[in-house]
Amino acid sequence: MMNQQSNNQKSHLYTLITVFFFWGFIGASNGVFIPFCKAKFGLDQFQSQLIDFAFYGAYYIGALLLFIFSSVLKSDILNAWGFKKGIINGLLISTFGAAAMIFAVTQGSYLMILGALFIVAIGFSLQQTSAQPFAASLGEPSSASNRLNLAGGVNSLGTTIGPIVVSGALFGVVAGVNDDFIKEFAQKEGSLNSMKTLYMFVGGLFLLAAALFYFSKKLPSGKSDATFAPANKAMTTLIAITVILAIIFAYIFSRYEDASFIEHYITNKEKDYLGLALTITTLLVVVFGLLFANFSAQKKPEGWGAMKYSQLVLGMLGIFTYVGVEVTIGSNLGELLKTPEFGSITGPGLAPFMSMYWGSLMIGRWAGAISVFNPSNSLKKILLIVVPYVAFGVVLTANAISGQNIEPLYAYAVVVAFQILGFFLGKDKPARTLLIFGLMGMIGMIIGLLSSGTVATYAFMSGGLACSIMWPSIFSLAIAGLGKYTSQGSAFLVMMILGGGIIPPLQGKISDIIGIHASYFIPVICFAYLAFFAFRAKAILKAQGIDEDELETSGGH
Repeated sequence: MMNQQSNNQKSHLYTLITVFFFWGFIGASNGVFIPFCKAKFGLDQFQSQLIDFAFYGAYYIGALLLFIFSSVLKSDILNAWGFKKGIINGLLISTFGAAAMIFAVTQGSYLMILGALFIVAIGFSLQQTSAQPFAASLGEPSSASNRLNLAGGVNSLGTTIGPIVVSGALFGVVAGVNDDFIKEFAQKEGSLNSMKTLYMFVGGLFLLAAALFYFSKKLPSGKSDATFAPANKAMTTLIAITVILAIIFAYIFSRYEDASFIEHYITNKEKDYLGLALTITTLLVVVFGLLFANFSAQKKPEGWGAMKYSQLVLGMLGIFTYVGVEVTIGSNLGELLKTPEFGSITGPGLAPFMSMYWGSLMIGRWAGAISVFNPSNSLKKILLIVVPYVAFGVVLTANAISGQNIEPLYAYAVVVAFQILGFFLGKDKPARTLLIFGLMGMIGMIIGLLSSGTVATYAFMSGGLACSIMWPSIFSLAIAGLGKYTSQGSAFLVMMILGGGIIPPLQGKISDIIGIHASYFIPVICFAYLAFFAFRAKAILKAQGIDEDELETSGGH
């Protein structure tokens, strides 16, 4: 009977993780859309980056709106639907976004394209808010982080092959795609037609996935405790944070629309201290706003909902920091490798390094998912060594297929060995694993700061290996013990994907003043906080009667 239940849960999990593939596929494809749209619509770099801003911003807005509507209606909308229906509704919204993208492309409007991408990501936000706790619920709590790692591994597979597939769909080729090629292609009449065809296909996949979930009658609804407790104070605080951020971003955008400012900025980048101050302010608004909420909730919990749990609030900052550091390392890596001390690598030469950084996330997540399949202890030890190198081979193969030179990546196999050591030391315990990989990420960034060339490049790329298992570890620790507030806490955590839209610009502003290499002290601070969160969360949970170590041990891992 127990085996039958376990098999059913695995079958449900395999159905669920299909949506994780979409998030990675579309998100990573933005790297192809950005230079294409920049060339097609004659955009400057800032305007082209609005693609990422629209994408990550939608996650925050989507989760916030879900929380606001639930608070106003005094009913947990997501829990009333069930996680399954939440995913179906999210897929339908993304399908509508794909249709809007087809219309936007037909109209040839960049603003409409941004709006359509925003709608697609709004759907992703609802899917992710539903899917994370759903995956965690499909089995023993002790193996929740392993299931999220499996889902993350599928997400990373989408991240790895998405740019290759999208490049082939848009340009007709996957090899030799560089800045000059994209500029020439973008000027051709009808170049947007391929984008239309791509989103017809993507929209069809969204609709097919929605049908798969709808007709999977054996897939449970995934509801948690139906009791809803309003959190009006938390809602007011989050709205206040959002309004302040909107005012700051609106002012930043207005500066970029000012031609006289742009001319000044281009010639005086290092003197844009106001821009730096504004970017730092956005960070402080989020950090101190959340800490204020938890401090107030500790004194008087009524009206704060899930915000009264310190593990959740610190976990929100953990997700914010994790997404921010993951994106900022990758976003700035290309600019770093262009500098003389890193070999002045430009054009197609950047591709294998960028691919391996993002591929590092898949390497770690595949390894982190091994425990889902319940191998024996001896087999598990073997797989922890073999699986990361299989994933490493997949990344190399993907690069080789796309016509990239993979020789500079061979020696990275040595770095992968350190990640394998981290898994052995982590012993499948979220807090312990997060602490180890937080420290490993911090050490890697410090090595990169104190060196140059290949050693520093590999050190900075290793940030992807460190980040690979952080989402499930942070998520598992943050929602532990929330009970009826689990779905609310999940929405709060998804909001914090916003870190991907705040921390990278902060490092970019700092790099204008002190240089791109030195600016990598920002990831050092990020990894340091994540290590701190791991240490602090374990103590908080223990004080609440939740022994994280014992919980993991009881699960047989």
